Amino acid sequence: MFVKNLNTRLLRKIFIVFFALVGFLTTIKLAIIYFDSNFNPYALPSFCSVSEIVDCDGVAQTIHSQFFGIPLAYWGMGLYVFVIFLTFVDYLKKIKFLGFLEVFKNPLSYISAIGFISFVISMILLGVSIFEIKKICILCAFTYLLNLFIAIAATENTTGFFNNIKISVIDFIDAVKIKKYLITFLILTILASLFLTYTTLSYCFTPQVKRYKSLVEFADMKTNPFKVSGNVLGDPNAKLIVDNYSDYVCPICYTQNIMLHRLAKELGNVKIVHHNMPLDMECNKYLKHPFHEGACLMARYSIAAQGQGKLWDLNSELFEKQPKDEDALLKMAKSMGFDTIKLRKDADSFETSENLSKDIDKAARLGIDGTPAMIINGKIYSGVKPYYELKDILLKAGAIERK
Repeated sequence: MFVKNLNTRLLRKIFIVFFALVGFLTTIKLAIIYFDSNFNPYALPSFCSVSEIVDCDGVAQTIHSQFFGIPLAYWGMGLYVFVIFLTFVDYLKKIKFLGFLEVFKNPLSYISAIGFISFVISMILLGVSIFEIKKICILCAFTYLLNLFIAIAATENTTGFFNNIKISVIDFIDAVKIKKYLITFLILTILASLFLTYTTLSYCFTPQVKRYKSLVEFADMKTNPFKVSGNVLGDPNAKLIVDNYSDYVCPICYTQNIMLHRLAKELGNVKIVHHNMPLDMECNKYLKHPFHEGACLMARYSIAAQGQGKLWDLNSELFEKQPKDEDALLKMAKSMGFDTIKLRKDADSFETSENLSKDIDKAARLGIDGTPAMIINGKIYSGVKPYYELKDILLKAGAIERK
């Protein structure tokens, strides 16, 4: 019976080591995918990014691909290394200078508990992937199964997952009752806390989180605290011109508009020029399907506002208030001090229609088919960028910090 139990335990350890090694190699690949997706702009799509749904790269680029500033792939590597360590700890503790490893009394129980808890966490992550991110990482899902296999392989017939969790907790409590192990645990906890605080606040491994928070900071603003009055945003005689193509119904254009106003206050030698690019079939002949209905109306009135020296005044209000129709727009304009009779006449003029068409046609010639889009020194930047990145682009292009 002893020999049989010994052989069974050895077989279980072989399975555990096999699953852990496969998991370790898989997480290395996931770490490479994570690095390429977030740090390497020249990387090609990975083999497991095959569709809108099955997209490992897309998952890696989200804020959910990390925990405390550490990529989940790194946590996975640590998990599998620890499992392999626990598998061999009974042999390691026999070495004289590793006698302190005696604290690990029931390593298979720990592996069973860790594997089960990891699988439960994995199922939560799978739910986030399906319902929040709406993308699936097949390599991640593979490691989820490996976690379950490790838990099953480490669990004896006479025990269960929950009993092994109980054993692990009891052994931990017994260990920290011993002063030297308690001190060691506290030191390791402090060091780990300091490291995780650094990784969380520095974003050294998680540029996508830094980007997300920068965008959310502006997207969550209910009003534009940096708004200016008049027809000029920035320095009138600036050498650096930023041509910004925007759509008043575009939600991320709202975010970028606030950024541009802040940049105009913080940077000198730069002027932002507004161009209308409404994604609305009413005036945009390049569209094949209805999209941002009402954007053409607001674009015409923003052009008309220049006649009263209030382009940027109306610009910010249009983004914030999103008037549903012309009556609502005129009511808003009246409250801002506009001559609404003149404003309406100018908005309906042939000249305004021509100006709007010229903006749309020029955007089409440049290959701009979405908003927001900027042209800086002849280079087109599509989509919204985090504030720190946009500011850096302008500084390198010739803008200067205001004192």
